[in-house]
Amino acid sequence: MQCSWKAVILLALASIAIQYTAIRTLTSKPFQLCPLPSPQNCGLGGQETDAPFERAGCDDYPYFSVNATRKTHILVLATTRSGSSFVGQLLNQHQEVFYLFEPLYHVQTTLIPRLSHSRNAADRRVMLGASRDLLRSLYGCDLYFLESYIKPTPANHTTDKLFRRGASRALCQQPVCDAFGPADANVEEGDCVKKCAALNMTSATEACRERRHVAIKIVRVPEIGDLRALVEDPRLNIKVIQLVRDPRGILSSRIETFRDTYRLWRIWRATGRRPYNLDLSQLTVVCEDFLSSVSTGLSHPYWLKGKYMLVRYEDLARNPLLKTKEIYDFLGLPLDKNVEDWIHANTRGSSEPSAKHKFGTVRDSAANAESWRLKLSHDMVEYTQTACHKVLHQLGYRAVKSAEELKNMSVSLVQDKTFVPFL
Repeated sequence: MQCSWKAVILLALASIAIQYTAIRTLTSKPFQLCPLPSPQNCGLGGQETDAPFERAGCDDYPYFSVNATRKTHILVLATTRSGSSFVGQLLNQHQEVFYLFEPLYHVQTTLIPRLSHSRNAADRRVMLGASRDLLRSLYGCDLYFLESYIKPTPANHTTDKLFRRGASRALCQQPVCDAFGPADANVEEGDCVKKCAALNMTSATEACRERRHVAIKIVRVPEIGDLRALVEDPRLNIKVIQLVRDPRGILSSRIETFRDTYRLWRIWRATGRRPYNLDLSQLTVVCEDFLSSVSTGLSHPYWLKGKYMLVRYEDLARNPLLKTKEIYDFLGLPLDKNVEDWIHANTRGSSEPSAKHKFGTVRDSAANAESWRLKLSHDMVEYTQTACHKVLHQLGYRAVKSAEELKNMSVSLVQDKTFVPFL
């Protein structure tokens, strides 16, 4: 008994000594935090806005210090056939932007094969968790993390299976690809895939690190609220561009593009009779996700301050250069000549084969914005307006009341409405 009491006393004294030593250590020298990417401690171009941080101890956390130069992490949040490829290319053309085209495709095909937007709660949680982890890694230029989802698994960090590799300029240029030189400013996606060797992830990682900013386009995350943990991550400097489009236009484009998946919708359009087994969720899910996401974004929650901009595809299509300048102003990036040249070359229509590719971006953007009115029947439009009336109203899209009004292209169904970025 006496021995045990002595042991307790010795342990207590040892504990007091340890706490005292810790307190002395903390009070004898100010506690140092590694610099985080916030306006208070970082500036554009690596210019610090306040007194420099003491960097003692920060080498243990290299990821936190990598953003001292304010690398911008751009996220284009959209849904399929909403004009997201066009917006992605507006960012891809910038010389200082490393762009990736829908890397979450690999997560979806690995975890939830054959499903574009699973409504199962368990599937959704798994998909979102994996998506956030992958995006966080990619924004840190850790492209090796992506290999876990590419099938077959890359050998020696090399693969020819990266989805739409040719849509990224950075992956079609040196040091990633030796087939094209600095003079080859606008490499066609097909030429990149044909002429470039299999993608080496190590070279791709180097290319990412060399550029000042990273942009990623995604269509497999339903709403902005699903990304809150990513947006609030202090290691990242995320700016979200949420792209929306008139759901009637999205439906029309999907019917034309995904012919097998939307076969019953084409039957409805051709016969005027709605098939009894039509999957209406292919439309209603889009409207529900838009409504939830836009409502969150426009309510200006504190965690989106300075990080959220809503863009209507129709506004971008009608005034591509003006709207692009607004996007770049929001991102805090200069609009370089490459972007302007690409806009002039890709928004005036074309007879080139690439203009007709289902994922192409060469088109007469203004004429395309409301072309769905000549393709959908009035009863299909009427149903869409009923199912999506809340989000149509919120986003400023007018409903039509007759077939004649639907086909009258002299009157736009896009109301003048301004969505100011949440700064």
